Amino acid sequence: MDYSYESEYTKFMRELLAKRPDLIEKQKEARAIWWDKEVDRDALKRFKEARTPQKSYVYFSWPEPAREQEQKTEE
Repeated sequence: MDYSYESEYTKFMRELLAKRPDLIEKQKEARAIWWDKEVDRDALKRFKEARTPQKSYVYFSWPEPAREQEQKTEE
């Protein structure tokens, strides 16, 4: 069995990186812009705690039965 198969994509990437070895460093720099950041854990925790839960159906909300009864008793 021949285990030396290499896809066209792999061949393309090998040739591209052989021609332009600087691409790996540019890729790391570009990744650092968006992804490789220090996370402020306290700010993230406060953000998660302040979040309100989303309703089950966001386009229309059914009135809650407890609130209807409270409104009727107040009148």
